[in-house]
Amino acid sequence: MDFGAVLFQWQPAQLVSAHFPELAATPEAAQHLARSIFRHADWHAFDCGTLSAEVVTARTSARLDLPQARVHGLVSDIGERLLPIAETLALLADLERRRRERGDLRLFFLSNMPAPFARILEQKYVFLQWFDGGIFSGDVQRSKPDPSIYQLLQSRYTLAPEQTLFVDDLQENVDVARTLGWSGVRFVSAAQLRSSLADWLP
Repeated sequence: MDFGAVLFQWQPAQLVSAHFPELAATPEAAQHLARSIFRHADWHAFDCGTLSAEVVTARTSARLDLPQARVHGLVSDIGERLLPIAETLALLADLERRRRERGDLRLFFLSNMPAPFARILEQKYVFLQWFDGGIFSGDVQRSKPDPSIYQLLQSRYTLAPEQTLFVDDLQENVDVARTLGWSGVRFVSAAQLRSSLADWLP
């Protein structure tokens, strides 16, 4: 299971609007600024753990001509804004209950997440212990959709591809999982995922 926009809220346009309201006065402007920050190679390197928060802050500030203190505020604010999506959390609780009572499934996560944010989630949310394991990209210096991070999860936890279902909000990431022989579901909503799982689980 992916985390951002699946189990945890990830709303980059709202995030930049909160920190740079004068540059995000319209939804289009907010989306543009969010893409400029979060879809750049520097942020990808931060995701992968090859660039620190300090460096990505300085580079983003210089590249986009933004005040460094405000970029720092935006970056440092993200970990606290990663709040659980209630409906997905309820579904996860149902899966964890089945896992305990029937023992016929295991739960893992595979998330593109910089290490500082991953540590915040681990400290704040006890329900992460419901997972049998998982990988944050910032801890292994690789990220989705690189097939190697999927293969690392598979080898680390001895996953059988034909018995593995991967859930992600991005179709590209789901497609890579399928090339490895996993099943895949693109997440749209918790209700949609619940319906898909009813068809997949025995």
